[in-house]
Amino acid sequence: MSDIAQRLEFACDTARKAGQLAFGYFSNLSSLTVVSKGIQDMASEADVNTENLIRAAIAKQYPNDDFFGEESSDTYQAKQGCGVWVVDPIDGTQPFINGIRSWCISISYIENDQIIIGVIYDPCADEMFAASLGHGATLNGKPMKTSAAKSVAEGLISIGYSNRVTPAATLDPLKRLMMQQGMFHRSGSGALSLAYVAAGRLLGYFEPHMNIWDCAAGMLLITEAGGQTYDCLQTDNYLISGSVVIGAADGVYAQLLNIVEG
Repeated sequence: MSDIAQRLEFACDTARKAGQLAFGYFSNLSSLTVVSKGIQDMASEADVNTENLIRAAIAKQYPNDDFFGEESSDTYQAKQGCGVWVVDPIDGTQPFINGIRSWCISISYIENDQIIIGVIYDPCADEMFAASLGHGATLNGKPMKTSAAKSVAEGLISIGYSNRVTPAATLDPLKRLMMQQGMFHRSGSGALSLAYVAAGRLLGYFEPHMNIWDCAAGMLLITEAGGQTYDCLQTDNYLISGSVVIGAADGVYAQLLNIVEG
């Protein structure tokens, strides 16, 4: 088995174990302690402990690799000369803490400024979305492809919102989407929405700003499933700075890009 195949298998196994832990918290929300990290930005011990599980697994299996997780990002100090695992232990914390089954575990591995591994696991549906660079994308072990649609009018475009930019950065593209007979969708989990694009359930996804832990795995899923994405790794400081995120089926991407850029 190649190193990439081993890493993908490891990431899937770790995501499943993390999902089991997180789902235990989800099944007993009344005991959860929730804190605010900012406007519409929440966290709980479920986020922290799930990230700790993933971090420990990576440290044991790949002790020389770097680790960058959402819940520990404020204290991150980069290792030099190695790949980095980028993790969102629970993407969709707001749905999670409110008992809505729209959240996931997101794990990616980046090396030499390329996303090599991308895994998104939805514990509520027991769906494992997985991809490695150059080897296609799968859903529960079966190949998956983006939609064959040629227009935004043929299905749903999911849109995320970020309070790190102005409301107009979301509302203006939303208006242009609707003017072109598109229909919007929002689940509260950008990572899971990107996985749904890769699986052909959604035509595309747009968010004016996402952190790398939210989008890296999903972006690889989409490209390996035959779609197109905006390059979220094009800045020197992409781990910290984040980026606009656009991902869509091949036949829809150009139209969605035009809608976003206006």
